[in-house]
Amino acid sequence: MKLSRKTDYALRVLFDLVGSHGRGPRTIADLAARSGVPKRFLEHIMLELKRQGWVRSLPGRSGGYTLARRPDEITLGQVVRAFHGILAPIDCVSVFHYRACAQEPHCCFRHIFKEIRDYTAFLMDQASLADVHAGRPLLPRPARSSSRGRN
Repeated sequence: MKLSRKTDYALRVLFDLVGSHGRGPRTIADLAARSGVPKRFLEHIMLELKRQGWVRSLPGRSGGYTLARRPDEITLGQVVRAFHGILAPIDCVSVFHYRACAQEPHCCFRHIFKEIRDYTAFLMDQASLADVHAGRPLLPRPARSSSRGRN
């Protein structure tokens, strides 16, 4: 899965807001500068984030944007689906954007891509913005083995 630029920008801004959560509103110019998102794109992204109920805008001279929900209430899966739409690596295993493939009836690798889609969705739905921002692992770390694995 490769994230769209819009999804990347939305995540950057959300994580910037997570980092300043509880410290007042942030202006769109400040968000654009700190997250490296062009202001013209950011205005559209902020409207979508607001529509999703994840941010709120406060009018006035000292206004700006803040999170409308706690960072532990928003998951990576929600954001990626809202902006990118799909988590599946190939169309024939997509839940929402399924497109049949001529090879599907006898495809020998479709099942593994379905498992990858399911596992990716599981991890992203478990990953709250708070967890990711804090660097908390989603899974227990495997024990190190003495032999080298394939990269």
